[in-house]
Amino acid sequence: MANRILIVDDAAFMRMMIRDILTKNGFEVVGEAQDGAQAIEKFKEVRPDLITMDITMPEMDGIAALKEIKKVDPNAKVIMCSAMGQQAMVIDAIQAGAKDFIVKPFQSDRVIEAINKTLGV
Repeated sequence: MANRILIVDDAAFMRMMIRDILTKNGFEVVGEAQDGAQAIEKFKEVRPDLITMDITMPEMDGIAALKEIKKVDPNAKVIMCSAMGQQAMVIDAIQAGAKDFIVKPFQSDRVIEAINKTLGV
């Protein structure tokens, strides 16, 4: 069975890029969200195996959403996505429970490597 992934990013083209990388590599995208608040609701609804989460988003950022998702499911697997130069945020994300991070612009092999490592494939 394909691993089920939730994509969270405020930019529609970024969600589309990640969806494309994932589906080409045999993953099932079970949902998308454009901010942290939506991410929490979607997570509760679809219970994905893994979440790719943008850090910088309106409404609620990725780190705040990560902390809330970890309250719902301490075993949730989240990979943070950040643009260059957000190292401090990446450290915050890892401390909040993120399993890994990938830097934008995405390289598909790095995305797949991070997901496989996090899922223990």
